Order: sequence, then structure tokens, then C-alpha cells
Amino acid sequence: MKKGKRYTESAKLVDRTNLYDVEEAVAIVKKAASAKFDETVEAHIRLGVDGRHADQQVRGAVVLPHGTGKKVKVLVFAKGDKAAEAEAAGADYVGAEELVPRIQNEGWLDFDVVVATPNMMGVVGRLGRILGPKGLMPNPKAGTVTMDVTKAINDIKAGKIEYRLDKTNIIHVPVGKVSFTEEQLADNFHTLMGAVIKAKPAAAKGQYLRSVVMTSTMGPGVKINTAKLS
Repeated sequence: MKKGKRYTESAKLVDRTNLYDVEEAVAIVKKAASAKFDETVEAHIRLGVDGRHADQQVRGAVVLPHGTGKKVKVLVFAKGDKAAEAEAAGADYVGAEELVPRIQNEGWLDFDVVVATPNMMGVVGRLGRILGPKGLMPNPKAGTVTMDVTKAINDIKAGKIEYRLDKTNIIHVPVGKVSFTEEQLADNFHTLMGAVIKAKPAAAKGQYLRSVVMTSTMGPGVKINTAKLS
């Protein structure tokens, strides 16, 4: 695929053979971002695990100290007191069974994260085929199946992100925006990496962090020296 002139210019800032310290990588990613919008800064983490085995799954959630720079819409499946609590905590949408046909039949997906109380998972389960592939299914490990809906909503609004392996054993997550300061991006990145390293499965053998790349939405990837992370 032919890359645009802007990307080609940005790519000149990166030495493909070099492994950068986090602070250096952040500075390059910010400098190389040339789009007319505030690009998202992403981390792509390749792990030495086999996610096909349940005992080598890596999944969890972490609150980034400076958030992601994105306004997140939260949908909560709850009833009664818990529904009222979710509304009071600032959930964007709250409901129960009545939301199922809206999502199933009308294709309504105007939300970024789904939280559910445990007693609502039977209802949410009916939406598994739609929510699952989009990574929207509530999960206890990510703190999105919980009775403490206030904490769940507050954490998400404060910048909580979920991380999980894709089919190629890579984790893709946002760590902020190009408009963030270098210190904010580095803080967020170190917090994420701390969580991922802590989540290393006992069954994982050999090198855990295979490669870590930081990039902006339209910019070139910058490889990070993993030896200094673990």
C-alpha cells in the first residue's frame, strides 16, 4: 500500500532498527503526528503467550492516571435501586430487558462500555453475539459485572481501559491523545505496562514481552526497549 507524503515525512523521524526508551518514544510519536485532528496515541503489545489456552489468557482493566482524552458513553444494565444508583453516578444510559430489542433489532450501539449487575447477565447474555465481537460484553475481570455500579462508572469516566489479547496474541489499547504532554503519555503508558506485566499468566513460558510499539492514529510505529519495562 502506498503511504502518503505526510506519513513518509513522519517516518523519517523513526529509526526502524532502534529500540527506544519510553520517554524518547513519546517525544517521537508526538512529533511525528501530523494529522489535522487530535490523534489517539496507541500501544500495541505482543506477548509470548498462546491465548487459545485458557491458562494463558491476558485480560484486565486499568485506570490511566490522565484518562484517554475520549468522552466515554456508559450503558448500565440494572433494575430498581441499582438503576437509580447508576443514573446518579452519571451513566449515559440505564435500562433492562427493554434495551434488548433496541440493540438486537434496531442496531443501537451508541455506547462505548457496558456495565451490568450480576443479576442482569441473563438478559445481557442474549446480546452476546452482538456485543461479544465488538468487545462490549461485560466481564467480571474487567470490573464491568458488579454490584458497585457507582465505582464502575466513576472508574470508566476517569479513564479506565480494558486490555485483552486479540487472536494474534497482541494487545491494542489507547494511552491518550497527541495533545497530552509527554509526561502524561509516559505516565499512562507506564501504568498500562505495569498492569500487563502484573497480569502475566503463571503458564507463560519464555519471553513475556515480545515487542511493544507506540504509535499515533496516522503516524509511524516506534519500537520500545522492553528490557527496561519488566
